[in-house]
Amino acid sequence: MALKKNSSVAGNRYLKIFMVAFALAVLFPFSGSLELSAENFSVSDVWAEDAAGGEPAATEGEGADGESAEGEAVESNEWKPAPPPVLETKDYPLIPGFNSRMWVWYVAQLHLFFAAFVLGVPMFVWAIELIGVLSGDKRYDRMAHEFMKVSMTGFSLAASFGGLLAFLLFVCYPDFMSYMTSIFGKTMIFYAVLFFAESFFVYTYYYGWDAMDNAKMKKVHLALGLGLNIAGMTLMVVSNSWASFMMAPSGIGDDGAFLGNVWAAINGPLWNPLNLHRVIANVAYGGSLTAAYAAYKFVTVDPKATEDRAHYDWMGYTSFIVAMVGLLPLPFAGYWLTKEVYGYSQQMGITLMGGVFAWLFILQAVLIGAIFLSANYYLWCSLGRTEAAKRYYFMIKPLGIVIVIAFLMWFTPHTLIMTSTEVTQVGGTHHPVLGPFGVMAAKNTAVNTLILATFLSFQIFRRAGIKAVGDGFWAKNGTAIQVALYTAAMGNIVILGVYSYVIPASVRIGLSVPQVCTTAVVIILAMIIDGKMFKKSEEVSETKWGQMPMRSQYALFMLAISFTWLMGLMGYCRSAIRQHWHVYTVFRDNSVEAFTPTLPFAALHVTIIVVIFMALVFFMFWMPILASKKGKVGAEQKAH
Repeated sequence: MALKKNSSVAGNRYLKIFMVAFALAVLFPFSGSLELSAENFSVSDVWAEDAAGGEPAATEGEGADGESAEGEAVESNEWKPAPPPVLETKDYPLIPGFNSRMWVWYVAQLHLFFAAFVLGVPMFVWAIELIGVLSGDKRYDRMAHEFMKVSMTGFSLAASFGGLLAFLLFVCYPDFMSYMTSIFGKTMIFYAVLFFAESFFVYTYYYGWDAMDNAKMKKVHLALGLGLNIAGMTLMVVSNSWASFMMAPSGIGDDGAFLGNVWAAINGPLWNPLNLHRVIANVAYGGSLTAAYAAYKFVTVDPKATEDRAHYDWMGYTSFIVAMVGLLPLPFAGYWLTKEVYGYSQQMGITLMGGVFAWLFILQAVLIGAIFLSANYYLWCSLGRTEAAKRYYFMIKPLGIVIVIAFLMWFTPHTLIMTSTEVTQVGGTHHPVLGPFGVMAAKNTAVNTLILATFLSFQIFRRAGIKAVGDGFWAKNGTAIQVALYTAAMGNIVILGVYSYVIPASVRIGLSVPQVCTTAVVIILAMIIDGKMFKKSEEVSETKWGQMPMRSQYALFMLAISFTWLMGLMGYCRSAIRQHWHVYTVFRDNSVEAFTPTLPFAALHVTIIVVIFMALVFFMFWMPILASKKGKVGAEQKAH
């Protein structure tokens, strides 16, 4: 009945997906051969643009009129690399009352939000379903199915915004898209094919859930979920090659002409760091949004429906854990990406961290701090699910103080924006007391402290309702060893941070590595020790799901909004460090919108995009509720 009831909805979605994918499949292969620009530039031309005058330069052995030295016309179909065109403002299509850059910005960011969500959710949905199959617990299967139900509207919205983005890019920036398709045309065709494959997997995986809910077909269903994740991951890494090429082009000559090796263009210096960063971020982001969905259901469900409240409480907790699993390693993936940016271009790196975008990282620090504060607050509220957790309440205040101090140190700027009078009063642009906390030595110390404190909060929650039993070594000494481990780790992190102030900057940057390694080692060893300690354990008090205070759910909302805002700001930053280049140092942007927005301007528009997205997210949350209401009405009518 469920399959029959949803067949019309599935058909409409299939039609929408088919139309968008068909448009992309048609546009991508042929865009490279269409003469789209005002100068009739085409990637199929064998002419090279002269950088000075913009006129086709004569090839070797030809005269200015396309004739050979002997006066005979030369005809050749041999492919030759063509550099990017040298454009002027008039070469960009101008539509009265239409700002090309703003429309592309808005649509691209909304597409990326939804794409990150629908790529991240199937990863942990498949893992949760597999846990349910291996454990035989149907609750996991129900939760995984509901996660997918929420994401289905997101797939349609991601595809819609993706199709609109492709349309806007070809209409508003035809020469740029012509250049990109001349290099990545084959990958774009592959992308379109993968889009069809992902559409097949996502709809058969979701709508076949109930039909394959038996021992024989469950393996087939898990195979479909695995195929969905493989197709989605491949889509992501293919599109990442286009974005990383624009920041750090490779596989081209000194004049920007493509040398013919597609893999060389794909495998640029920023491709793998961007892939890793986005995989981790997608998992964290998907977890934060599904946690917000569970919180939405928790606060709107009938308080008397204790079973539903327990389910959504457990669902929110599971999503929260997924988000934290992605959040904790995310700063380190970001460090690697930033390091590679510096390695490719010191000028770009300085612009990013010490130039016009430096203050954007203060906003980033505030949002990251808000994420960590929300996460720890939710974990502390979660202690209320069991009576035995009261024995750990004494640790909450000291942890809170440490987290707040690390947070304040994390977003303290190095250089202050002041008037000339204020500079005179302070004695310089660096505050005499707070200035030292603005350098990376303090930042690395602060972020590692935040991560360790958050993991400690999670450990406290995990052992709140259980105790180790037996006379084994780990049962007796495990806690003491962990306390010593955390103490030694914090001492090492702080000592390295202080030592960073007395050594040259070239050496100081390298000390971030042992700090990160210290944090990672503590987390891994603490998990191993926990596993050995509680291999034999007993429950000291029952965990009462569904009895969380309402304020704890608002922390999950805060988590999702902070993640979204952070992604929007950092997405703008990653794209904007190219400044007035379509492709950095290769293809200049000479359109009327080729300027770097001020920080207030960028923050305002990112905020507007976030508001639009969150409104669409609540629409996405409402769709499964609407479908369930229709199902209940239909069942009641059938009963009568």
